[in-house]
Amino acid sequence: MAKTTSFAEKAAKAMAGKKGSECPKCGEIMQNVLVVSSEKNEKSNYKYNQHFVKVCKCNEKEVYA
Repeated sequence: MAKTTSFAEKAAKAMAGKKGSECPKCGEIMQNVLVVSSEKNEKSNYKYNQHFVKVCKCNEKEVYA
């Protein structure tokens, strides 16, 4: 019979699996977020720019605003 996994073991495994660099200010792990912005061309067409931004507690208000 298989061993059941407790909630504490699942939570510890999820926390250990977080990858990424730490923020120098707050020490939290930074997450990559895809930011899509629209710009209007000279021909009245819209162009969508996509780029990844690293987000933590320090800069999340600037990114999500």
